[in-house]
Amino acid sequence: MALDVIGAGFGRTGTLSLKLALERIGFGPCYHMMEVFRSPHFAAYWKQAAYGEPVDWDQVFAGYRATVDWPGCSYWRELSAAYPAARVILSVRDPDRWFESTRNTIFSDEMMRRAAEAPPDENRAGMMKKILGDTFGGRFSDRDHAVAVFNDHVAAVKDAIPAERLLVFDVAEGWGPLCSFLGVEVPDEPFPRTNSTEEFGDIFPPLMKE
Repeated sequence: MALDVIGAGFGRTGTLSLKLALERIGFGPCYHMMEVFRSPHFAAYWKQAAYGEPVDWDQVFAGYRATVDWPGCSYWRELSAAYPAARVILSVRDPDRWFESTRNTIFSDEMMRRAAEAPPDENRAGMMKKILGDTFGGRFSDRDHAVAVFNDHVAAVKDAIPAERLLVFDVAEGWGPLCSFLGVEVPDEPFPRTNSTEEFGDIFPPLMKE
């Protein structure tokens, strides 16, 4: 099974809702950061990728039809080249609201403290190197810098991926654009809405426990 959908959008752009939506319309299972927490062996692959070592993407995504969120979105260039027939979805939202969401959830002071106090895990540390170190230069708490990185990322994806292969998608748009882009019927049910800032604390702490 090869990837049919590559998510290029950063975390906190509705990626968990997008994962559920893709699975509902037949593009599942969909890989998401949650997979790394549920199955720690995945982190070894991402450590390899973070340090520029060769990665067998077919092995990483064996059994998956799609990927969204980090860590996959950090490798959108590599994945779009490895799977030339796959469609690319760039999930987006207002950059300032994105920053506020991340600072209140995945990159909050509390989450950073818990990560620092967790038992050593060189594989997970390697994965985070790509996200916090390489992507944000270790300056995620600097609003202007983080928002500039977000905007530059969006521009880079738009510039590199041909328009016919790319969907720039805000999950607030619902089923219509997504289903049209992937050539499937719109489900007769509401678009998934999950992992808001308020819900984050109920979803992720159990996954973060060692």
